Amino acid sequence: MQIFFPKVDGARLKRNRASGFTLIELIVATAIIVILTSMVLPLARLNIQRERERELRYDLWMMRDAIDRYKDAADRGAFQIKVGTEGYPADLDTLVSGVDVGGKKVRFLRKIPVDPMTGKAEWGMRSMQDDPTSDSWGGQSVFDVFTKSEGTALDGTKYKEW
Repeated sequence: MQIFFPKVDGARLKRNRASGFTLIELIVATAIIVILTSMVLPLARLNIQRERERELRYDLWMMRDAIDRYKDAADRGAFQIKVGTEGYPADLDTLVSGVDVGGKKVRFLRKIPVDPMTGKAEWGMRSMQDDPTSDSWGGQSVFDVFTKSEGTALDGTKYKEW
């Protein structure tokens, strides 16, 4: 009995060996991907922090604008104010719940925004009677708002000072 071995063509044999990746090629490709990923992560973190800072600035502006509109309406006599408040709202909830102006409810804020730095809808507040550098609120009325975050911004300032 004779065993027949098919004749193997040399070019065909080389083609079969070259059809996959070698271990070195896989290691190099993985190393390149790791290097590129490690370069992108700091940029992504920076962009996330910039976006949070932009959101914080907008939220502070929005709440301060609502306080100013409330004060303006109070100064015009659109509604009754409590003595000693100088026309500022008693708290941030007053801006959301609104006041009665000529039989209609006027609201100055849709909702109290979530602080992007702390992740809570809790804000630091100051009244006219409070020291401008104080972190404690005397409870009289809301003259200003600030974040309770202890962090530092990309420009080197403290978020509380914004």
